[in-house]
Amino acid sequence: MSPLRPIADLDTHEVINQPPPFEDVDLFATDRALADGVAKAGGAGHAARLGMIGRRSGSAEVIGWGVEANLHPPELDTHDRWGRRIDEVRFHPAYHRLMALGLEAGFASVAWDGTAAGQVAHAATLFLTGQPDAGTSCPMTMTYAAVPALATEPAVRDAWVPRILAARYDPAVRPATEKTGVTIGMAMTEKQGGSDVRANATRAEPVADAAGWYRLTGHKWFCSAPMCDAFLTLAYAPGGLTCFLLPRWLPDGARNAGFRVVRLKDKLGDRSNASSEVEYHGALAQRIGEEGRGVATIIRMVQHTRLDCVVGSASQMRAALAQALWHAAHRSAFQKRLIDQPAMAAVLADLAIESAAATALSLRIAQAFDDDDPLTRLLTPIAKYWVCKRAPGMVGEAMECHGGAGYVESGPMPRLFRQSPLNAIWEGSGNVIALDLLRGIAREPEGVAALRDWLAAARGRDTRYDRWEETIDFSVGEAGARLLAERLALACQAAVLLRWDDPLAEAFCALRLAPRGSAYGAFDGDVYTRAIIARATPA
Repeated sequence: MSPLRPIADLDTHEVINQPPPFEDVDLFATDRALADGVAKAGGAGHAARLGMIGRRSGSAEVIGWGVEANLHPPELDTHDRWGRRIDEVRFHPAYHRLMALGLEAGFASVAWDGTAAGQVAHAATLFLTGQPDAGTSCPMTMTYAAVPALATEPAVRDAWVPRILAARYDPAVRPATEKTGVTIGMAMTEKQGGSDVRANATRAEPVADAAGWYRLTGHKWFCSAPMCDAFLTLAYAPGGLTCFLLPRWLPDGARNAGFRVVRLKDKLGDRSNASSEVEYHGALAQRIGEEGRGVATIIRMVQHTRLDCVVGSASQMRAALAQALWHAAHRSAFQKRLIDQPAMAAVLADLAIESAAATALSLRIAQAFDDDDPLTRLLTPIAKYWVCKRAPGMVGEAMECHGGAGYVESGPMPRLFRQSPLNAIWEGSGNVIALDLLRGIAREPEGVAALRDWLAAARGRDTRYDRWEETIDFSVGEAGARLLAERLALACQAAVLLRWDDPLAEAFCALRLAPRGSAYGAFDGDVYTRAIIARATPA
């Protein structure tokens, strides 16, 4: 007999007690909070389409695209092989597949094409496609949100909006007139100004022989998605701060040579997406709206990108929860499945409540956008402040449910964790949003009345909510803005769950509107855990 034994005989152990991959799952049908919320928000007619998107987004193939797109981040080519300036961004093929999946599912178009409950359908599409990869949501969100800003200038609207509504992804580097679909980016922030866009130094000079066209000179510290076909941007024209659309290619088919990509940002997360610094060297751009009305024009876009920040964070929270539930359902310790351990069950139930409340509130805002409801003015910053701020802590807790396995890069949790702070920063960090809430309260009585009436209509269903709602004081100064935003957000989440007769409404009120420990799972888990976990766990 040979002394050389087969390799199999030398194995030290058998791999057991490991969860199977979380893939080939219908992310819509297995998410009761999402499916029920879409129906409550008026989007029941989209269930079949969202089911297709949910199955595709939860497939092993698409999940693999998300992994690959983040392992191989975009690269900038400033010049071609002959030394000509091109400023093109190269992506892994997986990125383009993810973009095609989202845009051709209606991510940027369904809200504007006349479809009933289009904003709810848009929000649910983002919620689903953002789970395999959140980075590609950024250019698709900006393309969606650009439509109301472009509508302020009829000639620009007529040229660009039909290409957005085409619901096609065309990555070709060529003039928009030759493409089946387009994407729109945004370049607002400058080094010296940050959130204070009125501190912009970029200047715009009218072109004498081309009505509506200007030459822009300046820089932008953050240009989101520099491979887009055009960018909404701000600059000071003779009449004041003005909004412009800067195309990559000019109407005559030539490159807009004055648009220069300086470098791509090396970011904590969001690595599949390209963010950049750009300079305008006399770049040509079309005016959007009147001179001096730049902020009023761009806010039409920002209001919708803030909605997507809320939806995106809720999507990340659901993705983290689903991974934690899946791991706990398939992993045992001390002779019991993790999900059956009382302490773990309490944590998972608490995370499920957090996720469900974020999902419901995001869909309720989308419904308000569909209805052109003044409620959107205050509800959007309230949710943007709170849901986006809660996401990193919740994703971190879901990571901890995995133990050490959650901390290694071969699994999904590190990427989810790195992504989770972004939406709290993008489109206004916490202080900016809380102060915007105060401005809305001071300047828009119609929005305040709508919010008060909406909160009051939820009274009488839970005494804890009633006590919470009646103590909210709208008359606070800047130092109290964050606390007001938090208290309003919790009231709004409770109001949605209560008014939609959500099965988790009672648990939410008990755990969020009454004294308790501050950590997830710091309650008597036996009261709620089994029903909550059963509702939240993917089949």
